[in-house]
Amino acid sequence: MSRHIEIEITSLNGDVATWRAAGAKLPKGVLNASLVPGGPVVGTVYRADIEQYMEGMEVLSVLPAKTASPLDPRKERVELIPSAKQGPDVVVTYAPKGRGGARREGGREGRDGEHREGSKRPSGPPRAKGTGGPSARPDRGPRSEGGARPDRGPRSEGGARPERAPRTEGGARPERAPRTEGGARPERAPRTEGGARNDRPTRGPRTGRPERPSGPIAPPMTTTFRNALLATLSPEQLPVAEQLLRGGMPAVRSAVAEQNKNATAQGRPTIDAGTIERIAEDLLAKTNLALWKDKAAGAIGAGREVRLRDLRAVVTAAKTVSLDDEARNQLKELQVSLTARLEILRTQWNEKLEAAVNSKNVPEALRLVARPPDMSTRVSAEMAVKVVAIVSEALTVDLDPAKWQEIVTLTVDTSIRRNVKPQGIPTDDVSKALAVKNAGAIPELAKLLGMRVPPPPPPTRAPRRPATRRAS
Repeated sequence: MSRHIEIEITSLNGDVATWRAAGAKLPKGVLNASLVPGGPVVGTVYRADIEQYMEGMEVLSVLPAKTASPLDPRKERVELIPSAKQGPDVVVTYAPKGRGGARREGGREGRDGEHREGSKRPSGPPRAKGTGGPSARPDRGPRSEGGARPDRGPRSEGGARPERAPRTEGGARPERAPRTEGGARPERAPRTEGGARNDRPTRGPRTGRPERPSGPIAPPMTTTFRNALLATLSPEQLPVAEQLLRGGMPAVRSAVAEQNKNATAQGRPTIDAGTIERIAEDLLAKTNLALWKDKAAGAIGAGREVRLRDLRAVVTAAKTVSLDDEARNQLKELQVSLTARLEILRTQWNEKLEAAVNSKNVPEALRLVARPPDMSTRVSAEMAVKVVAIVSEALTVDLDPAKWQEIVTLTVDTSIRRNVKPQGIPTDDVSKALAVKNAGAIPELAKLLGMRVPPPPPPTRAPRRPATRRAS
């Protein structure tokens, strides 16, 4: 069955022309020049019908490249009709600065003078100046030439203002009179040498500022060895090494392609990608070693604060680089630190497992057996016998079905599952279904059910990633 592709003519030799797919690097095949309408032109892209065979591709017919038509004879053009612009749905008007006009006793009023609904103040006529009544405010009088108001008169009986003592010549008020017995001011405690009072309560920790996380951290990334490497390179090697440190060989190829693309668009000569790639391949080992040294130096500097997985990753990454004497010393120090930390974790794990077995905490013991501190840690034979014994004693008919199901589920995830011998199975349907499902992992369950022992389930392995070239 034929299919349509776009081809580009790469060369012409008499009646035979070589072609390649548009955008490809190498020629794909040959075709008869008579198939191209108007004769083939080198570098022109055409539409072609090809047939795929075992030995290659055959061009059946060639059509000119499709171009956009400037006309629209069928009136198939889609026109976008713009919608009329509308004003904003919400208009915000800011109140003018200052205190505004005269106050109204009846609350806020609308523009039409009507009282707004929902106002808590009773509506009423505005208060007039100079009129009598308990709510009337006397006229303050005109201001003087300097802009100061005259002295206020005394308030009425309902809100009399106490007369203040006159100020002194310097503008300060006289000392306040002592308070009465009901409102006496307590004497303050003397200040300490630092200037703080002893009677003030101690402030608690601030809640607005986030606290610094405690516990293991990621190793800090240093640039000492990378800077030392860049200082020894020539000017033409420096930009290539910088790209290698950013992203390896893919970063170099991307940078070269981007530079050539910009140079072509601006009419400038392009650079040879092969030469740059050869320079990058010569510098790849040095840049990888410098990166690993910086990671190792950060892990060594962090000490016990670095996370165990990050420390293990740095040690494992040493297998992918060519180490020198300095790097070997760093690796040796990291391996000693990793071994010491793993030994501490194994000791703590064994202590927790021993405590769980002694207290007959079956779920906790099974969880510890299923999750050792590292992949190389195994349960000792003596401890495995103890765990199998307490698990077998716990799985009885009289045990709570929910507890029985939890223990069976945890047992399936351990390496001692085939040695466990339950004493019985609860009578509920869920427990029986779980026993049938896990009869291959725990053979004793099949014997209790009176069924044939099924084969053990296959091991669950994570899918392996395809091997890739170590180019970055």
